[in-house]
Amino acid sequence: MTLVVDASVACKWFFEEHLSAESRALAESGVAFTAPDLILAECANAAWRRVHGNAIPRAQAHALLNALPQWFETLAPTARLHEAAFDMACTLEHPVYDCLYLALAEREQTRMVSADRAFIQQVARSPWRHRIESLGGA
Repeated sequence: MTLVVDASVACKWFFEEHLSAESRALAESGVAFTAPDLILAECANAAWRRVHGNAIPRAQAHALLNALPQWFETLAPTARLHEAAFDMACTLEHPVYDCLYLALAEREQTRMVSADRAFIQQVARSPWRHRIESLGGA
């Protein structure tokens, strides 16, 4: 089985934050992962915020950026997802960025895992509710 994971899950593989243990357990479960290629930019931005805030050294951020693509079986081009994501965003009244992950899960007929509670709540009230699950199950 392949799962779509978003940046809220992937960043927890590298940074110590709430639900990091659950994210790392998922990573060690033997499940394959996919994501839109946007995840690289989103995780790079999260790393930049930590470097900018002096929470981590730049070298640690570079190590994350070099390691991140290896965690994924595939990275899907956003150019093939943006129209479906746009339609989902309009329906959900939620940003397209997050909907790219949901569009990929829909296209691949799988589920996505997220730690973004606001997004999970929006999707839970939609036709795509069967495509999303919360990291940590809550």
